[in-house]
Amino acid sequence: MEELDLKELLSYFVSKIYIVVISIIVCVLAGNIYLKATTNPLYRSETSLVMVNKNEDTGVTQNDLNLNDRLVATYNEIVKSRRVLSQVITNLGLNISEEAIAGRVTVSTVTGTQLIRISVSDESPEKAKRIADEVASVFSKEIEKIYKVENLSVVDTANLPSSPYNVKTSSSMYFMGGALIGIVIIFIIFYLDTTIKSVDIIEDKFNLTVLGVIPKVGDTNG
Repeated sequence: MEELDLKELLSYFVSKIYIVVISIIVCVLAGNIYLKATTNPLYRSETSLVMVNKNEDTGVTQNDLNLNDRLVATYNEIVKSRRVLSQVITNLGLNISEEAIAGRVTVSTVTGTQLIRISVSDESPEKAKRIADEVASVFSKEIEKIYKVENLSVVDTANLPSSPYNVKTSSSMYFMGGALIGIVIIFIIFYLDTTIKSVDIIEDKFNLTVLGVIPKVGDTNG
């Protein structure tokens, strides 16, 4: 088996480094373009509410309103109910069904706190913000009617998202992939290249002594 000349290989690799650079550029550009072309960007806006006990004379105690998994599940269903979403659609004049908007709304809690987060995703960041704020407003009013207690207050109004949450470029992955492809291409070219690249190759492979070398004469001006 022919012995690998690391010095020769390294020298050849350096001379062809531009292949790696081109491969990286192509992979990064192509990967990001493909990702953006095949992914529908969605923006998520989030508002938060806190549970409070403003009506001390009611039969509902703070313990009854502790934010636990069961209560979150109940609130999640109320947020996505026709009672809430139909009002949101009417108030904002949206051309969308209740089922469709329900699929864009999620309710969660902050562990160890009484904060409730309502997030809305949409193709338009402005629309996502408007829906989130309106859902929180209608939801708070309906909870007051259902439980006969005013126990929700808005902590933060919905934010205006600046970038889609579901489109994340993986430039580092494309970079490494492009570099690997470039290196493989150079190795293939190296092993397929049968030209004699140096005097050492003749002496090593053919066991011949080189008596002289004719240098390459470059073009001269004048």
